[in-house]
Amino acid sequence: MFETFKNVWRQRHLIMSFAMRDIKARYKQTALGAAWAVLQPLSMMLVFTAVFSLFAKIPSDGIPYPVFAYSALLFWVFFANVLGGGTGAMVSNAPLIRKIYFPRETLLIAVIVAGSLDLAIASMLFAVLLAYYKVAVTLSILWVIPLLILQMLFSLALISLFSAIHVNFRDIGHGLPLLSQLWMFASPVAYPLSVVPKWILPIYMLNPMTPIIDGYRRAILQGRPPDFGALSVAAILIVLCCGVALTVFKRAEGTFADVI
Repeated sequence: MFETFKNVWRQRHLIMSFAMRDIKARYKQTALGAAWAVLQPLSMMLVFTAVFSLFAKIPSDGIPYPVFAYSALLFWVFFANVLGGGTGAMVSNAPLIRKIYFPRETLLIAVIVAGSLDLAIASMLFAVLLAYYKVAVTLSILWVIPLLILQMLFSLALISLFSAIHVNFRDIGHGLPLLSQLWMFASPVAYPLSVVPKWILPIYMLNPMTPIIDGYRRAILQGRPPDFGALSVAAILIVLCCGVALTVFKRAEGTFADVI
């Protein structure tokens, strides 16, 4: 795993080239351009506010529900988009992979870098929402940085594994949107962690995205640090997953050019 990250650092210029290519291709010939980065979490926030706040009356820990929902959707949409783009990265770059050798993981890192731009753009609307609803932000917001690093590592682990499988079995590309939707409702995105029944909470917390999403809300909206106990378990799981997934990916990459 550490050797992979050394290669990534050495190939950082190649990664940025791939990321810029992906960004330009994403917004080429679009009327709204980068506004699409905001529309996805915004539209989901409006639907969640109507369904879960107005109709279902889901509590939001005393926080205005639009801000409560957007604080999680902002990072969840980034997570889901990286999963989608990273899983298909090897297949979508098949002509390049067949022509020349380069570290294949650079394509995966580029997907995360390109997705980070959308995250930054969508964060601007979040800042507007915080100001509109007069939600005070404290220095605890700095916890977003380590939480985001953990999320990126987890995303890298998943797309390393999924992309390697996707080369041989394209079914995973068809099933990924369903997986993302189910996973979102199995994470505290539309509802607070406080409504989860205590009897299932130990199992529920094994989902690494649970303490990460809850940690974002604590740090940004409540001025509190994350739950260190739950986050430590998630961090251990993420590092283990990352090591296993990258090992599988590196062993499989030698066959990519032949299979694709």
